[in-house]
Amino acid sequence: MISKTHEGVLMVRGKGVGFFSLPDSDQDILIPNDSLGHALDGDIVEIELTENTSEDRQTGRVLRVIESNHEKIVGVVIKSETPNGPLFLKPDNHRIHIKPILPNIDKDKVGMKVAVKITDWEAKPLSLPTAKIVEVIGKAGEHETEMQAIIKAGGFAENFPPEVSIMAQKLHEKRDQIFTNAKADTTGHSPTRLDFRDRVTFTIDPADAKDFDDALSVQNLPDGQVEIGIHIADVSYYVTPNDPIDNEARERGTSIYLVDRVIPMLPEILSNDLCSLKPKEDRLAFSAVFTLNNESKIVDEWYGQTIIHSDHRFSYEEAQKIIDNQKGDYFPQLDLLMKHSRKLRDKRYKSGAIAFEQPEVRFELDEKGKPIKAYTKERTETMMMIEDYMLLANQRVSKHIYKLAKSRGRDAAFIYRVHDAPDPDRIEELAIFIHALGYEFKTEKGTVSAKNINNLLEEITGKPEENLIKTATIRSMAKAVYSTKNIGHFGLAFKYYTHFTSPIRRYPDLMVHRLLRKHLDNYPISGKEVARYEKLAVQCSEKEVEAVRAERESIKYKQVEFMLDKVGQVFDGVITGVTDWGIYVQEKETQAEGMVRLSSMRQDFFTHHASKFHIKGQRTGNTFTLGDEVRVKLIKADLEARQLDFALL
Repeated sequence: MISKTHEGVLMVRGKGVGFFSLPDSDQDILIPNDSLGHALDGDIVEIELTENTSEDRQTGRVLRVIESNHEKIVGVVIKSETPNGPLFLKPDNHRIHIKPILPNIDKDKVGMKVAVKITDWEAKPLSLPTAKIVEVIGKAGEHETEMQAIIKAGGFAENFPPEVSIMAQKLHEKRDQIFTNAKADTTGHSPTRLDFRDRVTFTIDPADAKDFDDALSVQNLPDGQVEIGIHIADVSYYVTPNDPIDNEARERGTSIYLVDRVIPMLPEILSNDLCSLKPKEDRLAFSAVFTLNNESKIVDEWYGQTIIHSDHRFSYEEAQKIIDNQKGDYFPQLDLLMKHSRKLRDKRYKSGAIAFEQPEVRFELDEKGKPIKAYTKERTETMMMIEDYMLLANQRVSKHIYKLAKSRGRDAAFIYRVHDAPDPDRIEELAIFIHALGYEFKTEKGTVSAKNINNLLEEITGKPEENLIKTATIRSMAKAVYSTKNIGHFGLAFKYYTHFTSPIRRYPDLMVHRLLRKHLDNYPISGKEVARYEKLAVQCSEKEVEAVRAERESIKYKQVEFMLDKVGQVFDGVITGVTDWGIYVQEKETQAEGMVRLSSMRQDFFTHHASKFHIKGQRTGNTFTLGDEVRVKLIKADLEARQLDFALL
């Protein structure tokens, strides 16, 4: 048999079984454990198809690792199961199926969290690699150790290289001269800035925010029209392509938000001070300014660099209280912004934007980092108002660039935020799932309209299964990514969309600012430059995935840690998964998910009915179905495995 080879990303699941996706196949290629070679989950590999021993599934084997996804592996040092055996590393990432051998390591390292590098790996199947410790992070189970382990496992770093910190400090020291040059336009670095310091301007952010990316200005105009300015920190004025700060920001790709800290993309002296739109201080901005009529229709728009002066810094809650009470600092301006944002939001939903809003879990930590309170973040309308204006700016900037480039007969070289239409098979699977829960969900040969999705989301609002259905719907969607090729944004129902509003914490936004300036100046953009931007867009999309994974890992760890001293307590929950071995239940307050094992349900013998998303008792006929509300008792909390075990009441 002549085997065909393929290159792509390997997935490893369970106890070391690999899966490889082919673009023209509905079913993944199965890579048995003894055919993985030296490949690990997430590696880019070359495989060959092998002759099947059964007709069930096409199998394959890894020929070589093209690019490893694991320069370092983070985990806990454990003892051998045999007396006087070597020590091993138990990886934190459960998808890493091997336990590297750690030779010549002192026994006092047992229980320590470390980072290792593989040094040797025999070619024979199922052999274990040998590794050396490159960093001892700390004692497993301690707060700082676990947070650092999550940071290092994602390939991130808290500290900046010395040359980056020095350059940032020098920029800060020259801030007065930088402002003078920017205002006077004596450097040739930027076009003349419009002065918006006479407009009422403020920021609205989370109460604990330290970096202020965006500010809003508002001014009444004749004939009932209003000018609304969306002002974004002009990071591109300070950080120039390929300087040390830019190189580091490009490598990081994004800021990362763990439960107890932010790992910023830019040094804090820039992100929290020089670039940040702080109150009562002049700041440089890149602005999108709109003139709206009474119906919130855009009658004029302008884009360019500005200088602003924020009059006030609001938290979401402070601004919401003023709007609710109809009095307080800058009430007329806040009220005007809210009225227009409601109309903009209504238009967006009527145009087909999907109203995905899910609860966010937050923790209150003590001085040692232990969670003493877990709660769901309250979503205020002022949060939605800020989102409305950020979405407006992101949409209109990208549309303006397209129209501007077209009018000049040139390509609209740009960084778009794109979201493809969902895969038809996944939509049909979602429809089966939704119907099993008793809801109507209209599809047409695997296609679905945003209107039907919104009808469903509206129907489930306030129901126990709301978050479950929202999560399933989101998972059925394609992932939003960055690209120089515009295919539109399905979820927002926008033909043109970008990320313009957060250059302090997202590298794509910084690239957008640079490209926007070039288009406004009619500056040529070569094909070679576009190719480089496409490569950077792919890199930023990958960094975003890693950042989200780290953020979720930190939340999951704290959810289990919060439950450690609550074994034996009873909780309300919702069934979020049904399997052959048990049901998953999500506790309502903390959103922590745990398992009720079928083996623990001794009141009856339960059988899993996959097509009906439930388990059913053979003697009683009792069923437990996806989305059901249940009461459970916590019987085990395993912090190392980050798992909870519940028992049904």
